Amino acid sequence: METSDMVAMVNRYVEAFEKSDLGIIREMYSTDARVEDPVGSEVKDGIEAVCEFYEGALNSGAKLELTGAPRCAGNSVAFPFRVVMPGMTVEIIDVFEFNHEGKVNNMRAYWGPDNMSQ
Repeated sequence: METSDMVAMVNRYVEAFEKSDLGIIREMYSTDARVEDPVGSEVKDGIEAVCEFYEGALNSGAKLELTGAPRCAGNSVAFPFRVVMPGMTVEIIDVFEFNHEGKVNNMRAYWGPDNMSQ
């Protein structure tokens, strides 16, 4: 997968939150996707569990703001961003791993209580 394609997927992710569009999320992820958000929490396995997780996030009114450039290596991209929602801001680094079809098949989100503010 080309670097430009991985960065485009990061931008598509931000767009999904801007538009509160679960269809974009469903389009981005593989059917056997795994999401661990935050790392150490219960893993959401499969597209239905992933979409259920994101449905809650999108319905919360959360918006994403990139806080630095995405970093690409191999079949992965890591990117720092800020989640802004009513009454809370969270600083996060996500890592997407892509399958051979260019879909996200693994996402891990790195953040904890120290990354949250009001």
